[in-house]
Amino acid sequence: MKRSHSLAASAVALSASLSACAASPSGGEVVSYVAAQDSIVTDAARAHPARWPAAASPAEMSDAATEAFVTELMGRMTLEEKVGQTIQADIGSITPDDLLRYPLGSILAGGNSSPGGNERGPAQAWVDQARAFRAAVAQRPGARIPLIYGIDAVHGHNNVVGATLFPHNIGLGAARDPDLIRRIGEATALEVAVTGADWTFGPTLAVPRDDRWGRAYEGYAENPEVARSYAGPMTLGLQGPITTAQGLQPGRIAGSAKHFLADGGTDQGRDQGDFTGSEQELIDTHLSGYREAIDAGVLSIMASFSSWNGVKHSGNETILTDVLRGPLGFDGFVVSDWNAHGQLPGCSNESCALAFNAGIDMFMAPDSWRPLYESTLAQARSGQIPMARLHEAVRRILRVKVKSGLFNEARPVEGKLSELGSPAHRALAREAVRKSLVLLKNEGSVLPIRPGARVLVAGSADDIGQAAGGWTLTWQGTGNSNRDFPNAQSIWGGIQEAVRQGGGQATLSVDGAFTQKPDVAIVVFGETPYAEFQGDVETLDFLPEGPLQTLKRLKAAGIPTVSVFLSGRPMWTNPEINASDAFVAAWLPGSEGGGVADVLIGNRQGQARHDFTGKLSFSWPRDAAARPLNVGQAGYDPQFAYSYGLSYAQPAGVGLLLENSGVTAPAASADRYFADGRFVAPWSLMLRDAGGEFRLGSERTGASPRNGVSVRVADGEAQESARALTFGPSGGQAVIVAGPVDLTRQANGEMALAFRYRVDAAAQGPVFLTLGDASVDISSMLRAGPVGEWRTMKVRLSCLRDRGANIAAVDQPWGLRSTGAFGVTVEDIRLASNEGDAVCPAA
Repeated sequence: MKRSHSLAASAVALSASLSACAASPSGGEVVSYVAAQDSIVTDAARAHPARWPAAASPAEMSDAATEAFVTELMGRMTLEEKVGQTIQADIGSITPDDLLRYPLGSILAGGNSSPGGNERGPAQAWVDQARAFRAAVAQRPGARIPLIYGIDAVHGHNNVVGATLFPHNIGLGAARDPDLIRRIGEATALEVAVTGADWTFGPTLAVPRDDRWGRAYEGYAENPEVARSYAGPMTLGLQGPITTAQGLQPGRIAGSAKHFLADGGTDQGRDQGDFTGSEQELIDTHLSGYREAIDAGVLSIMASFSSWNGVKHSGNETILTDVLRGPLGFDGFVVSDWNAHGQLPGCSNESCALAFNAGIDMFMAPDSWRPLYESTLAQARSGQIPMARLHEAVRRILRVKVKSGLFNEARPVEGKLSELGSPAHRALAREAVRKSLVLLKNEGSVLPIRPGARVLVAGSADDIGQAAGGWTLTWQGTGNSNRDFPNAQSIWGGIQEAVRQGGGQATLSVDGAFTQKPDVAIVVFGETPYAEFQGDVETLDFLPEGPLQTLKRLKAAGIPTVSVFLSGRPMWTNPEINASDAFVAAWLPGSEGGGVADVLIGNRQGQARHDFTGKLSFSWPRDAAARPLNVGQAGYDPQFAYSYGLSYAQPAGVGLLLENSGVTAPAASADRYFADGRFVAPWSLMLRDAGGEFRLGSERTGASPRNGVSVRVADGEAQESARALTFGPSGGQAVIVAGPVDLTRQANGEMALAFRYRVDAAAQGPVFLTLGDASVDISSMLRAGPVGEWRTMKVRLSCLRDRGANIAAVDQPWGLRSTGAFGVTVEDIRLASNEGDAVCPAA
């Protein structure tokens, strides 16, 4: 018979000796469990609790009935079950059957994890998988403590096809609307709950101080005032208020404020990097909205990958224990980021008592969970992890599970998939888009566009995936098409609808070509999707030249032009702004492109249907040199200041902007090597015949294929976008060289070396993919498809690292070595996200 844990029933049965008062969660003495000889904290990274302001989780989080229930339950748990509560596994690396043997406490769906490995599968598959995991827990012996299932729902339930996609936080920050944030939290929570998950890794409270950071768009603003005003409403939107009742209301989920602390303050905007600053700067800027989230009852906090003055937060007990559980009064649990514990000195992904003793209550161990469980169990048995520390962590986790309602079997909203992308949620997202738009320029009052106009729409207007950005169906947000967004409308779709309603005519032309001269043109362009690793940049120069050429061509034809710029950060776009009559920063608006048209297109009376209300939450740069540019700093001199934003009601002129980028040389690209028919600076191609020396790979010269390897320009997806390599009977090698670059983070993040290829002549011997001195045999992969067919290959960086590549200093990131005659054409050589399609060929 399945055992049921009722709060009321357990409270009646408990003994006075098990009173939870003996283990008061907050307000008492904070105990550090890191022995002095084991601590990695230096004086420069030591927090002093007395300097920090006060906060407190609501008293209802640790009410007497909850604590009594937890105490009684812990009294029946084995050591194995207690340790299991502290381990979280990714659904891509664990099965329901595994839970019959391992009493784990949590699972997550990482950015590239999905039921059956199908990122674009139906929503019902998510429900079925959640139920399968819960059913497995119900079958195992012992305490049968429910799982808590976490997911990154960071701009809506962005992992699931058909869900509502809200603007990313950078756009919501421009809206300056806390009540909007609360309502978005409510809608997100409901859409997550209907698919079977219990917990989202948000809100993100980063304060990005260097816009080169690839996660800048996950922050609301460069100034902590916005996150402070949003943290409480978002927490209450996701969770509702914490009460003494058995759990959250149906349709609510647990939140996780992240990434504690200063993830947005790293030197040069490097992801997982180091914040080099004072403790007071941590408090004044990067404490951000954590106090407000804690006061609102946020149930968990995620520790940051990053470090403070050289000490990783995941191992800094003065931050995670002394401060967070001291003056900040946090009574929930702390979860680590993806295998972050493995970055601590003396630790690995499979073992890290240091992180646990420092204050990590739950390890996010996506693929390392099994050995980490075994090592943590051994450390608890040996005393390396004190029993009191283990009990503290387990108590916190169980407390959150009680308050989340996980011990209640009823899930009244689960499976109600009509809530995904519901009309009400789409209308809310459309409102958010309208409020997030920032008008930077509107010369000649080209906006709003008058009724009856002939409107040419160019660029990426019909690409919902680009408008949604990273963390959309996949981690990096790449590989999506409009058919993956059934409950969505592209920017083009919204413009077309609005123009027709006004009696006008809209035409879509990606390249801006036209036969009948339009009255006005709207050009949509910007960054393509990315997340961390791939999103880090060296400068803020918007490099693609195509949009600028389109704008200049339209301007030369006497056509008023409106630019709609999609980006996850402010970028130096002075040439594009100069070539536009109006320029709108649209950020990453998500699935409701109609919100853009609501503001750009006038009604039948020629009046604006909605005015611009968005204000910059990040300063817009005057040049591309990418020095930190934040309001209040010495020498602050932006192109457009923090809180700038024009409107129809309050217009202003923008003069001709200087077009000197301030960048003297192109920055080295760590993740793009050959794109758009050219080798991305500073990378170049080198060729080597069998037994010979490397030589520059010229498209017009080179050894005869009879003797070695040669290269020529070829057509791929576009004209002359590829290079054809021909190897003679003796074989040879072609490599891309420059650098070196450090790809350690990318390898840890399971990025892959990717390229498109077409076999032109079957290989007459083994062919190897190389990275530095390491290689893998890809012969079987090349034989998998017919000659003449374009295919894509992805090989995990970790695979090449494990074969001996020096990932920390890569000067040859891609190469092909053939031992015999072979012909192949390649293009688009880069690092890419592993979306379940990257491989590691057998040795």
